[in-house]
Amino acid sequence: MSEWLVLLLAMLAACAVVVVITLLRHRTKAVDDDPTETPDVIEYMTMWIGVVYAIVLGLAIAGVWEARVAAQDHVQAEALALHEVSERVRVYPPDVRDHIRADVNAYAGHVVTTEWKTMADHGHVTERGDELLARVRADVTDYQPKSDFEAQAYQPLVDQVAAAAQARTARAGSMGATMPGVVWFGLISGGVITIGMVFALQIRRTKRELVLAGLFSALIAFLLFLIWDFDAPYSRGVSATAGPFLDLFPHLTG
Repeated sequence: MSEWLVLLLAMLAACAVVVVITLLRHRTKAVDDDPTETPDVIEYMTMWIGVVYAIVLGLAIAGVWEARVAAQDHVQAEALALHEVSERVRVYPPDVRDHIRADVNAYAGHVVTTEWKTMADHGHVTERGDELLARVRADVTDYQPKSDFEAQAYQPLVDQVAAAAQARTARAGSMGATMPGVVWFGLISGGVITIGMVFALQIRRTKRELVLAGLFSALIAFLLFLIWDFDAPYSRGVSATAGPFLDLFPHLTG
């Protein structure tokens, strides 16, 4: 059974329970029952709908913001690991050192100039990036240290390459949307219900009430847009950037 069908059945069941209970109470009410002595149900429902929807919006914003921060952390970790490789190879012979640094720079340049645009437009990393990182890994792991000093630097270099590969994998895995469709259904339908309750309270056409209703609707629209904007960490307005690569490899151009 699909999640959408389960959701539909749950919503229909909840509505059916409310309707049945209301009809039963209406049929079994006492003769002297006076509904005017009870609080206004519409105002009570409006208050709780607003409270519940505010909590849902807050959790959604916190979730997408956390995903955006995590995406930026992956970029920072990858760039820092590559920078460590480039710095630590200075103990190797000049030809080996320059070769490894050239391959590191080639990979970092590809990420900044080509792969980042591919991530934003198509939502995936490039095969060329995989090849360039594999070349860096081969450069580091295939070298045979010639002295104890080089041998001491060998394992940390291998670890840094592994850290860069792990961060790249995490970056590739965090490119998709973090909010599933069923959550968006709840956010949008909740916004419609919340705004609709304003009209259920019989809003008048006074200037003040119209302004407040418009601002309230605009605020909900803004919060939904904010969630949508954060939902794709690498491809929308407030997105993770390639800044860590440019900071640690200043000779690159974005």
